Amino acid sequence: MKERKGKNQKWRSTRKDYRMYHFTGKETAKYLLEGAAVCAAADYLFYQSLPVLLFMLPIPVLFLKMQRKKCTARQQRELNYQFRDALTAMNVAVQAGYSAENAVRASVKDLGRLYEKGSDILDEFRYIESQLRLSVPVEELFLDLGKRSGVEDIENFAAVFYTAKRTGGDMTQVIQKVARMLSDKIEVKKEIEATLAAKKSEQMVMSIMPAGIICYLKLTSPGFLDVLYGNPFGICAMTVCMVIYGLSYWLGVKIVDIEV
Repeated sequence: MKERKGKNQKWRSTRKDYRMYHFTGKETAKYLLEGAAVCAAADYLFYQSLPVLLFMLPIPVLFLKMQRKKCTARQQRELNYQFRDALTAMNVAVQAGYSAENAVRASVKDLGRLYEKGSDILDEFRYIESQLRLSVPVEELFLDLGKRSGVEDIENFAAVFYTAKRTGGDMTQVIQKVARMLSDKIEVKKEIEATLAAKKSEQMVMSIMPAGIICYLKLTSPGFLDVLYGNPFGICAMTVCMVIYGLSYWLGVKIVDIEV
């Protein structure tokens, strides 16, 4: 979709913004329930107090925002991987003698064979193809996609493509070099992800262990931890433990989260 205005028929895209993930009703309910479950578990492990549980009511909303950030990053990562395939298809087309505009049209057919209907990159390239029929410059369409994507690789390609197109650069060389660089970068990312997969699992197990130990003590020795509940000293001690636990989890996630 787009809006046209002015004598020069300038256009403004109103398509999907990948910098923000929009939850469905089911996803919103799911993550709010997960946030409430985390609060209930934290209260059971560290406080066993209804007032404290009520005090934690805003946390599910914060949990929802955290999940939105994760879903946005996953959405952008998937778009980046898909864009690599689109550039590869365009590279093949321009090497066969197609212009940049015709390369986009040719890549739509290749993407249709690679991805299911409704996939982001297929929808975007079909949209670009439809706007080319309305004489919208292809370089402006890629700039718009780069801006909406929030993905550095796509933004860089769009900027280079725009400059080369407007200055009469060699589009074959531009697409070929960017496609190769993007492909190499994504391969490195995937290798790092594969290497860290086991470490992430270990980190998750280590994060669950303290809570598991408390649950084990509660089940096997019901009165052993009673001194830590229902009194000021116990509340302070368990609060310190919970803060340390939360910081340790956050630090563990940061350690295994490597950006390329």
